Formats: sequence, structure tokens, C-alpha cells
Amino acid sequence: MARLFGTDGVRGVANKDLTPHLALNLSIAAAQVLGKIGESADHRPTAVVGRDPRASGEFLSAAVVAGLASAGVNVYDAGVLPTPAVAFLTADTKADFGVMLTASHNPMPDNGIKFFSRGGHKLSDATEDAIEARLGRKWEGPTGFNVGRVTPLPDGRARYIAHLLRSLPSRLDGLKMVIDTAHGVASQVSPEAFRAAGAKVHVIGAEPDGLNINDGYGSTHLAMLKSAVIEHGADLGIAHDGDADRCLAVDDTGAEIDGDQIMCILAIAMLNRGELRRNTLVATVMSNLGLIRAMEREGIVVRTTPVGDRYVLEKMTTNGYSLGGEQSGHVIFLDHSTTGDGILTALLLAAQVVQSRRSLRELASVMTRLPQFLVNIKDVDKDAVDSNKLVQAAVAKEESDLAGLGRVLLRKSGTEPIVRVMVEAPTQEQAVRVANRLAEIVKSELSLCSQSSTVAALSRPVLQSGLLLTGLAVAGARSAGLTERDGHLTIMVCETSEDRGGRRGHRR
Repeated sequence: MARLFGTDGVRGVANKDLTPHLALNLSIAAAQVLGKIGESADHRPTAVVGRDPRASGEFLSAAVVAGLASAGVNVYDAGVLPTPAVAFLTADTKADFGVMLTASHNPMPDNGIKFFSRGGHKLSDATEDAIEARLGRKWEGPTGFNVGRVTPLPDGRARYIAHLLRSLPSRLDGLKMVIDTAHGVASQVSPEAFRAAGAKVHVIGAEPDGLNINDGYGSTHLAMLKSAVIEHGADLGIAHDGDADRCLAVDDTGAEIDGDQIMCILAIAMLNRGELRRNTLVATVMSNLGLIRAMEREGIVVRTTPVGDRYVLEKMTTNGYSLGGEQSGHVIFLDHSTTGDGILTALLLAAQVVQSRRSLRELASVMTRLPQFLVNIKDVDKDAVDSNKLVQAAVAKEESDLAGLGRVLLRKSGTEPIVRVMVEAPTQEQAVRVANRLAEIVKSELSLCSQSSTVAALSRPVLQSGLLLTGLAVAGARSAGLTERDGHLTIMVCETSEDRGGRRGHRR
């Protein structure tokens, strides 16, 4: 049976994968593990519950609150607030744990449940497993005076904004900016925080109706922000995702500033202020080689982790580092927060623009991004990628040919039969060529489909961002599908067969 918890809580299509019944039972199990139900006669656990504005969050949060209260937990209902706000309020209210209902940057039909332990920290794998193990167990719920009570937390937003402003090294007076809140939780909080800090703010994507979260706006859809920054003559623009635990930026020309560049700018700023503990930045293996080189020039050590902000946070807390994050815009400032915080990141980035008296474009120029291309290869034996001699030989050859001017990374998905091939090279064209060559070898060597058919010649051209890419055609009874989104290429190969009744079937 597959593990219920993924890399960031429990997530799926609301009312299909993530049902009110599951949400209720999951909250009861979490109460028993995180709230230490029955620990002592006078222990009444408390929890903070928040959500993003998805329509499904209305009934899923009701199920979670009902489950917690029925298990004897007093609930502070914080309503619609950012994920990092729920983490902060869990610590600020001294609650036993927190619960956030969100699917982050995912489309509206999805939703998720993530938990924070006491102090606002993400759960360990062992704690998640303990919660999952309690699901469905028989238990005797409290009655009478021992049931939990539900109390609104109307000052939650104000407390969180006050915390953000306390973290700023300077005011933002005179800064003109655009904020895209993805029709999500940041719609009120982020503009309010920036205006309180003195910035002049124009807001887009800030009309959440429960159905439009992440739809054409936010950190995964930057076109509207780029246009708005240029139209309004802003100094910079900020884009959040649905739950505001990340941010990306654009400069005054509309050029994208990704998470690696944001970390680069802030690591140097923190180093100069004496706040970068052990002169170290924590990043993931997917961070651009340009970040590593820029940090080396500044005398900053980069420690890498597997992909996932939980792994970044684990290395930070274990070793006492103060800054870490991901290329996607999850950035963690351990002196101010316990999890990635997109609004805090944006405020600190804006403060550096003001303090340095340099444009965001100038600040970002300290790092030169190498062209990067990623291919997701589906339906392959991902566990064999490290042991297959032909695959590893191909990787070694490509790395040798790059001669230190780029790199190759093969990474297996944690949840699906997918191998991700990431290549960085001096030019985008070269990165695409290398990635495509490796993708062919991975598919031919590790395919879960019948090995009798072979990958044939390159055929179908796909035009993306001015680059001519090629799709894979497959010989015999197999067909190839190629999809492309945000510069990422996905190859799917299927085998077609017929049963005795002449019915055609497909195996992917």
C-alpha cells in the first residue's frame, strides 16, 4: 500500500482522493499523536487550523475542525491565511500543533492537509508514519466537558504581519512594486505588509473566489506580472503561489528572478550583515550551477540536499545554518521562520534593493544562470538508474564532453516511475541536445514497457521559446507522446496490444 503522506503532507483531488471522511479520520489520528491525547488528565491540547481559499477548503476544513474537537482538542480557527502564518501562529499561540489545508501551487480541484508540530515545525517521517498507523483504529472519544471547543482567531493576520515587519532590516519607503497574489492566501496579507513597510503597491491576481486560485496568475504564471511591472513602471514585481510559502520576482524590465537568484542576493546581504551563519547557504541538487559559482566567488559555502524544502530545513536545523531554499522560490530564514515564507522572502528582497540603492536587475547580475533543461521520462524502472551501466556510461561521457562548463543530473521521482534528466550547458541548444540524447538511452534501457520494440529516429518538431525541440517516434506497436510545459519536456511511451476479442489496450 502506498504511503499516505507525500513530500508535503497529504494531497490529492478534493472529494475524490482527499475526502471529508479521510480529513476527519486524519485529524483524529493527528490529535492522538500530536496532541498527546490521554497524556494526563489535565492536558487539553490546542491546534491552529488555517486554509487557502479553494472551495473545497470550506468543507475539508470543517471536517478537520470537527475531527479535532471530537478528539478533545481546542481549535483556533484562523480562516484563510498563508501556510507560514499558520506555522508562526502555532508557535505564537503555544499550540500543540497546527493544520493547514492547501495544495499550494496546484490547480483548484486539488487540495491537501499538512501538519506542523509544536513550535510550527514540519513533521518528521516517523511522526507522519505514526499518524498514518492510527488511521481507522477504534478509540473512545471524550464526552461532556472533555470535548474540544472551536474559537475564531480574528487577530491572526495582524499578528503575522507584525511578525513580518519585525523581521525587516529597513523600511521600503519610495519603492514602487507590483504584487501578484495568485488569487490565493496572500491577496490581503502581502499588500498590507508591503504598504505598512512604506512601499507603493499595485496588486494583481487578488480576487479569490474559491475557484480561481493559481489560474493564470502567481509564481507559475508570470506573464501577467511581467506586463504589469512594465506598464506601471515599477521597480520590481513579486509573485506568490496559492499558499504564499514561496515567491519569484521580476525586475524592472520584466526579466524573471528565480529562487536561486533570490537566495544569491540575500546570502550576500546576510554575509555582509554578519547574519549568514557559518558562511553557508543550503540549496538542493536542482539549483543552478551559476549559483554555486557566484557563492564561491563571494566566499560562501553551498551545501546541497535532495529536492524538497523539508530536506533543506533538516540540514539547516541539524547544522545551525540560517539560510536555505529551492530554485522554485521556497526560501527559509531560520532566524525568523520555521518554514518557507514567500512574503518574508519578498520583503527581505525588497529591503535589499532599498538598502543597496541598486536595482533588482543589478543585484541579480552577480549570478549568471547557465541554461538548464529538464526532461521527465515516464514509465521507467527508476530504481535501476544508478546501477544501469549503459546509462551511467552515457552520463559520464556527456559530463566529460561538457568539460566542467555544465553538469548532468539524473534524479528519480519519489512517488512515480519517472526519471528526471536535468542538463546545464553553456547554451540552451546544447542543454536540449544532451538531455534528449540521455532521455533516449534512459527510455530504451529502463522502460517498463515491452523491451522488444526500440526507440527509433527523432521525428516531430516542437517549437518552444524559440528553440526547435524534437519528439521521439517509436517503432513497432508502440507510440510516443511528448508534452512540454514551462520548458520541461515529458516523454511517454506506450505499447499497444490486442486481446483475443480484438479489443485494443495500452500499457504506459
